[in-house]
Order: sequence, then structure tokens, then C-alpha cells
Amino acid sequence: MEYLTGKVRVGAIDIGTTGVRFVLFDEAATPMASAYRELTLATPHPGWVEQDPEILLAATLTVINEVLGQHEDAMGLLEGIGLTNQRETIVAWDRKTGRPLYPAIVWQDRRTAARCRELQSLGWADRICDKTGLSLDPYFSATKIEWLLGHVPGLKMKAKTGDALFGTVDSWLLWQLTGQHLTDHTNASRTQLLDIQSQDWDDELLTLFGVPRSSLPRVCPSLSIFGHIRPELAAGGIPIAGVLGDQQASLLGQGVVSQGQAQVTWGTGAFLLMNTGEHRATSQSGLLATIARTALNESPIYALEGSVFVAGAAIQWLRDAMGLLDHSADSQAMSHTVASTDGVVFVPALTGLGSPYWDPDARGLIIGITRGTRREHLVRAALEAIAYQTLDVVRAMECDTGIPLCELRVGGGAAQNDFLCQFQSDILEVPVVRPRQMETTSQGAAFAAGIAVGLWASVEAVSELWQEGRRFEPSMSAALRDSLLDNWRRAVARAQGWCDTTSSRALEDA
Repeated sequence: MEYLTGKVRVGAIDIGTTGVRFVLFDEAATPMASAYRELTLATPHPGWVEQDPEILLAATLTVINEVLGQHEDAMGLLEGIGLTNQRETIVAWDRKTGRPLYPAIVWQDRRTAARCRELQSLGWADRICDKTGLSLDPYFSATKIEWLLGHVPGLKMKAKTGDALFGTVDSWLLWQLTGQHLTDHTNASRTQLLDIQSQDWDDELLTLFGVPRSSLPRVCPSLSIFGHIRPELAAGGIPIAGVLGDQQASLLGQGVVSQGQAQVTWGTGAFLLMNTGEHRATSQSGLLATIARTALNESPIYALEGSVFVAGAAIQWLRDAMGLLDHSADSQAMSHTVASTDGVVFVPALTGLGSPYWDPDARGLIIGITRGTRREHLVRAALEAIAYQTLDVVRAMECDTGIPLCELRVGGGAAQNDFLCQFQSDILEVPVVRPRQMETTSQGAAFAAGIAVGLWASVEAVSELWQEGRRFEPSMSAALRDSLLDNWRRAVARAQGWCDTTSSRALEDA
């Protein structure tokens, strides 16, 4: 038994799309102990992505039990636990039993693409964007809830009577851990039901999507105490202090707390956020305005965000579905065995294209294959695609803000890949900076908890705890860069609009 006496101060629950982690941190934000479990995804139909909410809960409890079981002295030292989660994924459950009423519909799910097209044709896109800062896309939660209400027998009546509850993954876990139906502003801002200026559920949008206000959680400041964990559970009595959507948590974990700073998280998807301070930015380039964080008695802090649906998930797909590599980490070495992709370009639009294209009808494309193409070329093309998609978002962000990027801070699992970091620096023509502490999302949740309980005085104080790990400098020739980007743009154009809308609508209505 390893003892952590005098060290542990806060914990972090980090539940993403493909895994959940629980980490203990000390006062210097150094991780002291952690446990991790993978999460599975189900794809019952093309374009549908689901998870079992009870497995999400069970895995969360497992990692908490594992860490606290191995470090039993930590309970007496923990001042609070932060929570960060995959965003936009929606869960419906019974208020009386606490049991889910349908599988969780994951953020990647595209089943409501036809409904989004319909709303677009009816002229709702600008109105929705004005209120929520979000594009009209199946990515967000509102059309998912609407679909559930229309397709799950009895759910609409349960929602009207207050017996059915809806929430993003943070709300589902908060209900199970504390008994409170709550969410924070960062997660609520991703549902497409929240007016991000008033920071409250919008009655017009609730009516449009048929969502009863009583079925939704109460929205609380991100950096606040949400309740105490039930006494019968591991960590019973410890407050959940601080809740942030995963990308907002990573923004805080990277120490990006000043206006104009930006960072990208490479996980299942890729999400680049720029802090815009108390000013809500508007985008002409397909980016999103979102809430970065809120705190008691303070003005909300906003961010401009670009959302790429498939980043690290492309490597997972090559690993699991295609069998081209045994472990995702092998992608780095495999990419170095070939001098280039030999002309192969991979557009990983496996669930449509997000920022800045917003094309739910795009589909994945691998082009440029010859008799000489090997699996190493395909793996390298997948890594390069992450960098190309990130570049597309950076250029859109620079266009919207007029602020040229000086460096890019990177986080998430794929940021451990040296090939990707170097290629990103080469293609962007700016340094790419990797932090010393790689789990920036967990660290952001810990920062939120520590601020909420008074361990750290402010976001400025926690930003000083961030440390640089490695810096990658650009070295690619301009001619090669231009050639590669030209091929990328031609490939994206071919991938867009591929999905047959007639067959898609038939499936969505099934």
C-alpha cells in the first residue's frame, strides 16, 4: 500500500468518449495516483453512435474505487472532486428509478441530420446561432432529445409529467453520485437549448424542440460546489466541486486563461478553443461561440471553438476495424518507416465533417491509392489528416479574430505522438508546444475543483502551474507545404456531400 499523506488535495473524474479516468492531484497540480477504464461504443445503424449509460456510471465508480482502495489515506485529504465529460452526448432516465430509458446518444451520432436540414430550410439556422452560438448540426443535443421524445414509447408523456429527465453525461453522473439534477454552463451551452447571453434555457428553443423545461437540469456556475457524493459510495461525503465540458476543462488545464490564447485537444475528435474573454465572438467561418467557464458573482468567459469530429478515432478505426496496427501508439513508428504517404490522402469524415465545413453528408475518403500503397502509408495519412483538420480550424479562427497564431498548445492522447506534433508545426508554420502534464483535461477538472473549494485563489494562479514539456519548430519547405495542402483541399471537396440524402432520410425515419 502506497500512502499519500500530506499530498493529495483534489481529485478529477474525466469521462470521455472512449474511456474514463480518476486522478488524484497535489497542491502543485501534480498527478499522484490514477486509474483508467475503456468505454465501448455501439453503432447499431450507419451514422448512429450509442453508449450504455449504466456502463458509463459503473466504469466511473470502478476507477474511483480502484484509486481510493489503493490509497485509503486519500479520503481524509480530499477537499473536492472535479468532473469533466464528453459533451453533447444525451441521456434520458427515469426520475423515480434512476434507470436509463434509452441508450445514450453520443455526440458523434448523425441520426438527426434530416431534421437539421429541415430546420435549415425553415430558416432556423441564424436564429439558433444567434441564441446559442452553435451551427445547426446533429452534433448538438437538442435534436437528439427531440428524436428520443418522438421515438421512445411513452417518453414524451413521462417528460411532460416530470418523470423523465434529460441531461448530458455530467448531469447523468451528478444525479447518480449526488442525487441532484444539475449541469454547468459549459455543458449546457452545447445542448443548443441555452441562450449563452442570458445563461438560461431558452423558451423559444424549448418549444421548437418540444423539450419540457422541468425535464432539464438546473444550470450552475462551472467553478462551484454541485453537491456531495452519496455516503454509501466511494468518496462518500466529498463535494463535487467544479464541472466543465472536456474541451473547456482542457482549456483551463493548459493554462489558457487570457483573451487571445488558444489550444487544441487531440482525442477522439480534435477541438481547438480560443479564449475570447467576456466578449462573445461571432464567426463568419463556421466556428462556434461557447461558454468557456463561469464562476459565482463573475461575468462568463467565452471561447471561439472549432470542432473536428474524427481525429484520434481515425487511428482507432484503422486499428480496430481495419486491423492495420496493433496499438494506436504504433502509428508513430509506422509513419517514420515511409518518407511520405506516397500521394495518399485520408479524409476521416466517418461521421460527417465539423468545423469549418459543417457537412453531415460528408463521408470518409481515402484517395491516391496505388499498387505500391502499404498500411504504413494509410496510417501516416491518418495522422496527417489530424494536422490538416486542425490547420483548417486555425485558419478560420485567425480569419474571424484577426489574431495570427503565435504557437499552438496541444493536449490529449494523440499529442504524445512526436510525428503528429512535428507535422502539425510544419504545416502550420508555428511552434507546437506539448505540456509536461499530458492529461490536461483531468488537470483542468482538478483546477476547477481546487478553485471552487479555495485551494487555489484564481484561474490566474492555476495557469502558473502549467509547464512546457517539449516544443516542436517548423522545418518544412514552403513548396512541399503548399503541395500537401492542395491535395488535402481537393480530397475534402470530393468527400463532401457524398451521403445519399434519400436513403439517409429513410433510415432516420425508421
